[in-house]
Amino acid sequence: MKSGTKAPSSGQVEIVGPRGGRTGDERTTTKGNPLPPTPKAGQGYIMVDRTKNGAGRSK
Repeated sequence: MKSGTKAPSSGQVEIVGPRGGRTGDERTTTKGNPLPPTPKAGQGYIMVDRTKNGAGRSK
């Protein structure tokens, strides 16, 4: 996912390099909010840990 796009779900996202290498740096995001800018050009995000609380889900 690119920075500035809306997060598909809440949770932890990790910064990855332009060729997909993982950096170990994580950010917390909330569903529907834009992803924060990356430290360097060409980097992106992958979802590593989704929130498991069930908030916002209909019963």
